[in-house]
Amino acid sequence: MKLKILAFGITKDIFGTPEKEIEVDEGLNVRQLKNILEEDFPGLKKLNSYFIAIDEEYAEEDQVITSTNEIAIIPPVSGG
Repeated sequence: MKLKILAFGITKDIFGTPEKEIEVDEGLNVRQLKNILEEDFPGLKKLNSYFIAIDEEYAEEDQVITSTNEIAIIPPVSGG
């Protein structure tokens, strides 16, 4: 299945684009997606943390992803 992944902040720099499309197997969960992304984009491993959002909600590691989901990579944020 094809997934469109939106990148924000530093993850946009790591991807080299604000949006990336990847081909993955059906039944993929968030943890597996993170592993694939970290393999393809090793810069993600250098971040202290980052989150995956599905349909504008933070996703759990075992949440299954479908091709209709909106996926976003949320980098660490700091505030003052």
